[in-house]
Amino acid sequence: MKMNKLGAFASLAVLLSVTACSSSGSKVVGDDNSDMLRQLEARQAALSSQEAELKAREAALANRASAQPVSAGGSELLPPNAKPGECFTRVWMPPKYKNVSTRKLVSEAGERIEVIPAKYGKVKKRVLVQEASTRLVTVPATYRTVTEKVMVQPARTITETVPPLYETVSERIIDKAAHTTWKKGTGPIQRIDESTGEIMCLVEVPATYKTISKQVLKRPASTRTRELPAEYRTVTKKVVATEATTKTIEIPAKYSTVTVTEEITPAQERRIAIPEKYTTVTSRELVNDGHMDWREIMCETNTTPGRIMEIQKALKSAGFNPGPIDGGMGPSTIKAVNAFQRSKGLPVDRYLNVQTVKALGVSMK
Repeated sequence: MKMNKLGAFASLAVLLSVTACSSSGSKVVGDDNSDMLRQLEARQAALSSQEAELKAREAALANRASAQPVSAGGSELLPPNAKPGECFTRVWMPPKYKNVSTRKLVSEAGERIEVIPAKYGKVKKRVLVQEASTRLVTVPATYRTVTEKVMVQPARTITETVPPLYETVSERIIDKAAHTTWKKGTGPIQRIDESTGEIMCLVEVPATYKTISKQVLKRPASTRTRELPAEYRTVTKKVVATEATTKTIEIPAKYSTVTVTEEITPAQERRIAIPEKYTTVTSRELVNDGHMDWREIMCETNTTPGRIMEIQKALKSAGFNPGPIDGGMGPSTIKAVNAFQRSKGLPVDRYLNVQTVKALGVSMK
């Protein structure tokens, strides 16, 4: 672009020299020179405008490159507008919902049939309770008692099984061998891994033992025979002395005066209109989807023991016990931080975020 600009200036200078030296030129030649001069001036203005636009674009790209940090891979998302000394971690922002109420039809309009029962009155009548009949009566047999000795079980030989004998012994064995395993780092102040935001620690897990009990055979099973004598029993039983017989007995009819209920007016029905019914149904409607977001937190880069002591003092003044004022983020301190966050409606997680520090009135500088 600079070469084009210099070429245009050179053409313009030559043209001006030719115009100044040509004092005897014709009017037509002077008009042609004026047209060429105007064209050159128009080209110069367009070139100047394009050069200014390119410079503005280069400046904007340079500012964006200096303000946007680049990760190790060059393609990972990073916190926007970060400043030196600030620490961030990626947290999951849950989806947001709202309650939407709609009016729905529960039952359509219809009608109900109401039955008016019949009316009844009391009337006395003599009715037959039991018709005349005959009854067959059994005359039972008579018995006498006799006693006799009978064999219940004959003599026999039986084989008995002698069960085996066991004893219980105990033995201590390894339940799980000693090994190492990876565990997540704990504590609200930790170095933030640029890719996952988590710290893993390799720890040793000692071996564990357990005591087991088992039965061992002390004496095997065996058999033995035994003679059993015959068994007898004296029984007393009844025998028929006279056989049973039957006889017929006449039973007369029976009557009774009873009060009965008779219908006075028959049952009727009445139709009643039922209006339609509606109900209000409340449902949840998604407002925003869940997403990952960057949250500014306190870490070893931007935190000192002195600042942690100020945070602990501010927690204690606010009525939340942080434990010893020692400049360390121990379990008691982070427990007090979480309680303070819940009371103020602040985000609650395992990190000490900058929003909480500002709410406590502690300076970040």
